Amino acid sequence: MPGLTIIGSGHHVPGPAYTNDDLARVMDTSDEWIRPRSGIAERHFAEEGQGVSKIALPAAQRAIESAGITPRDVDYIIFGTMTPDFILPGSGGLLGAELGLEGVPALDIRQQCAFFPFALQVADSLMTAGVAETILVVGANAHAGFMPWDWKALREGAVSDEEAYRFATQHRQTAVLFGDGAGAVLCRPHPRRAEGHGLIGTLTRTDGVRHDHFFIPAGGFTHYRYWEVPVDERIPSMRGRELFKCAVQRLPAVVRELCERHGVALDDIDWFLAHQANDRINGAVVQSLGVPPEKAPSNIARFGNTSDATIPILVDELRRDGKLKEGQLLCFLGLGAGLHWGAALMRL
Repeated sequence: MPGLTIIGSGHHVPGPAYTNDDLARVMDTSDEWIRPRSGIAERHFAEEGQGVSKIALPAAQRAIESAGITPRDVDYIIFGTMTPDFILPGSGGLLGAELGLEGVPALDIRQQCAFFPFALQVADSLMTAGVAETILVVGANAHAGFMPWDWKALREGAVSDEEAYRFATQHRQTAVLFGDGAGAVLCRPHPRRAEGHGLIGTLTRTDGVRHDHFFIPAGGFTHYRYWEVPVDERIPSMRGRELFKCAVQRLPAVVRELCERHGVALDDIDWFLAHQANDRINGAVVQSLGVPPEKAPSNIARFGNTSDATIPILVDELRRDGKLKEGQLLCFLGLGAGLHWGAALMRL
């Protein structure tokens, strides 16, 4: 096992921050309604025509710079998004082109909010097989494309007309949760992997029976003329209560099982770096695990749920703040549409 570790990180969020009060101008909501339910105060959105590969580029460049290497040192890209630039091709190759990496393989994976544990598992396998040595792992999303409100009114500080306001309000349950952004990390085998440093183990799970807990009905090829669908079907459908239950049951279970497999005590873990979907979910998971809340940092208040990007953005912030130190034991965990969920253990 290569015992991969993180040698560099970067993140990027596009445009200005939009507060909960800004959203109250284009739908029936408020800061008092959003913040207690999610912990979110503001979020960022991509500009029209700005795809995830463009959002990911500054994050990847900052990760490469912080690692002290050049783009030419990257020999594989793993890209995660639920909002690709195009239905095809994948966005990983587009990012590779932006970085000037002609010929470097790029793999797009679709685990959404559970992206990071799955990506580390794939990266570890590629290193073990001798396929790659320096892997760029990037999660990025541009959720702006499925937001239901009047963008002109939001951008200009105006109030939506009655019809647009009503339509947006119908979809506020999901719309208030998401923001856009990208996070990137550079992975290499740890030089002290023989001493137990680097990636210790991963554990991932999928339950396709519950795919309808969070999905977008439109855009698939289950019928002819896939683009001719009702507007409502282009916006994510979410079964919030069911998702909450799945997260607070399955995430603690997968963390405990992973720790047991590798002889790790929960008390020995320095940081629990969870997907930033909802502060209430993460609070319940931490409580179930019986670990101190201060070991599970949160940045959802400033970014909202950026799906695949949340954990790498959090990693980058903690690294740049000097909070992640050599020898610390990290646990990454997340659950996302699919359903997919998983956890990973890494000693820096």
